[in-house]
Order: sequence, then C-alpha cells, then structure tokens
Amino acid sequence: MEETKRLEDTLKDTVKDCLSQNQYAKIRSLLLDMNHVDIETLLADFPSDEMLRIFRMLPKEIAAEVFAEMDSDMQQYIIESITDTEVGRIMDELFMDDTVDFLEEMPANVVKRVLLNTDETTRKTINQLLRYPENSAGSIMTTEFVDLKREMTAQEALRHIRKTGIDKETINTCYVLSPQRHLEGVVSIRKLILSQPESTMADIMDTNVKVIHTLDDQETTAYLVRKYDLLSMPVVDTENRLVGIITVDDIVDVIEQENTEDFHKMAAMTPTEEPYLKTGVFTLVKNRVAWLLVLMISATVTGMIIRYFEGALSQVVALTSYIPMLTGTAGNAGAQSSTMIIRSLALNELHFRDIFRVMWKELRVGASIALVLSLVNLARIMIFDSVPFFVALTVCVSLFCIVTLAKVIGGMLPILAEKMHLDPVVMASPIITTILDAVSLIVYFRFATAFLGIA
Repeated sequence: MEETKRLEDTLKDTVKDCLSQNQYAKIRSLLLDMNHVDIETLLADFPSDEMLRIFRMLPKEIAAEVFAEMDSDMQQYIIESITDTEVGRIMDELFMDDTVDFLEEMPANVVKRVLLNTDETTRKTINQLLRYPENSAGSIMTTEFVDLKREMTAQEALRHIRKTGIDKETINTCYVLSPQRHLEGVVSIRKLILSQPESTMADIMDTNVKVIHTLDDQETTAYLVRKYDLLSMPVVDTENRLVGIITVDDIVDVIEQENTEDFHKMAAMTPTEEPYLKTGVFTLVKNRVAWLLVLMISATVTGMIIRYFEGALSQVVALTSYIPMLTGTAGNAGAQSSTMIIRSLALNELHFRDIFRVMWKELRVGASIALVLSLVNLARIMIFDSVPFFVALTVCVSLFCIVTLAKVIGGMLPILAEKMHLDPVVMASPIITTILDAVSLIVYFRFATAFLGIA
C-alpha cells in the first residue's frame, strides 16, 4: 500500500513538472500507459484548471472511461468548461448506463446541455432510462448489448459481433431475440467460438434464462447475480421484451451502495450517498439528529422504570451499581443476534416462516452463554464485592434471564420487521439496545423484589 502511494506521488510530481514546462507530449505518453481508474485518481489530486488541461490531452475513448470514474463535482466542472463538440464526443463514447448515472447527479442546466449535444436516438434512450424509479433495475441497466436471431449460424453470429460489438458494453453474453424482441435464450461468446460454424443459435442457446423486470429493486438484481454467478442480467419490460442488461460492474456498485446504506441505518443515521468530506454540516446534522431524538425519547422509558422502582433501590442501594453491567450486557447480546439475523435475511438465507426455528436456536444459544456469564459474574461478586449472597444471586439470576431474553428478542425483531415491510437493519444496535434496556430493568427489579423481599 505504501509503495503504491509512493509511486502515485512520484507520478503526480512528474506530471506537475511537465505541466509547468508545457511538456504536453510527455504527459500524454505517461497517461496512455496508465489504467483509466489510475488516471482518474491522479486527476483528482490536481486543482480544477490543471485537471481540465490534463483531461483534454486524453484520446476520446480513454477520456470517456476516465470521465465515467469521476465524482459528480469533477464531471460537472468538465461539462461546464469544455466546448459543445467535446461534450458530444464524450457522450458518444460513454456507455448508456454510465451516461444515465452521470446525468442523475447533474443540475438541470448541465442535463440540458448534454442532451442538446447528443443525437436524437441517444437522447430518446436517455430520457426513457431517466424515467425509471431510482434504485430500480431499469435505472441502472444499459441498452448496449449484443442481440442475435435464432436462425443465425455461429459463423454469422461471430461476424455480427465483430461488426457491432465495439459499441456494446459487453460481448461475453449474447441474447437471442424473437422478431418481437422477446428473449428466447442466451449464448456465451465461448460457446460461439467453440461451436461448429454451421450450428444455429436455436441449437446452441441456453433457454433457461434468469431475467429481472425494469421496476424490480436493484438489490434483487444483485442477489440474483450473486446467487447464479452471472456476468450480466437481462432486463425485460412489462411485455417481457428485452430492453437492456445489467453488467457485473454495476452490480458491484449496487452492493457497495446498499452496504453503505445498511451501515448508516445500523448506526441510526439517515443514509446518504455523498462522501463524508463533501457532505455539509447541516446535512450531517439532519441525517443524525432525527434518530437520536427518537432514541433519546425512547430511553425515557428506562428512566420511568427506575423511578417506579426507586423505593426498592433505596432499600438495597447496592442494586444500583449493577444496572450498567446488566443493561450493557443485554444490549451487546441482543446486537450479536440481530446482526447475525439481519445478515442472513440480506443473503436470503432466512424467511418469516423460520421465525420459530430462530427463536428456539437463539433460546438455546442464549441460555448457554447466559449460564457461563452468570457463573463467572457470581464468582466475581462473591470475591471482590462486599454484598450479601442474596444480592449476588439476584444479579446473577437476572443476568441469566436477561441475556437469554436478549438473544431471543435480538433474533426475532429483524424477522418481524421484514414481515411488516420494514428494513430489518432498523432493528440493529441502537434500537435493540434501547428496547433491551427497558426489558433488563423490569426483569432485574422483579427478581430483586422477589428474592430480597422488598417492595
């Protein structure tokens, strides 16, 4: 990692020196030997005006690839700074899904300028894709795929791919369509090359095809691609006509986006796609304060329970010192279970019908863990704390019941949330901890009143 960073810094210094000496041919030569992702990383370290000068040195094919990797601020600056002719060249080279992703982040004036510098067919396709709901399969698909006819021979298909494949996002999988553009089967490029030249697509195509509809959620697409190890997923409309494909590079972006969203929700924050350093303070406050208010108000239940049992606490003051340990352990135990169940739900390993199996399993796991924790805690209290035996027993029996309950509740709530069409992630650590704080105190004080004979 350090070696890579050192090489990047050296290259950046070299490009800076060349810029100051107007050695543009040398810069262009350096850039042509680099991967387009590395070029984008390099450009991001330069001030906007210098970044634009370097970007203009790139051939149009590489420029389009680098442009697709840039963040929205860099893309907007470039579009607003270059000529209409240059805008048209970049749009001609961009794949359709990259174009739509870029335009979704742009203000209206930039979108208008881009559309004015594209041909009518491209403009029509862009407008169609922009109308799909956000985070749907239709919004992330590309319309640039290889389509074949069932009567084509392998030789004719390869000739067709050589002629049209340069403008397609991928040629690894080709799609056999009927005259009405219904998907009839798929053929891999490997199978085409290895088949006899006279074999027809009808003979060699795979008719067992997994498809997704334009309005399906992008997370469903990611799940299917992972489950069936696909490199691309065909997308059909309401009439089952093939309208596009989603490639695996877009699926990787979807997985990253969904994971980021889950991390934010698990930390009790409103999800955002903006990088941290580019997110305004007001936006961060807005994303965080709502959940914190909900949790703060929910936590007042804990205070009400303590006030209700303050008489018991005043009679045996030693009980107070164990409250943080009990509530903290309950929250941690519940968070462990909820995290495991949320992950299993995300991978489609669990469903609502499994809720009783989950409860029974978490009950056994919780009781086993609770027994170990209670015995260790009993020994610790008897050795280090000068409290009566029945106080120690109250704490340890409470701990056993609380941990067992926490495991069951932590495993059950995410499944119930999904059944209620809520995101199971909301039942992660902050929420589950708040719920279990209240449960822990009720259990603790009930045992205290029973074992110690206090009112």
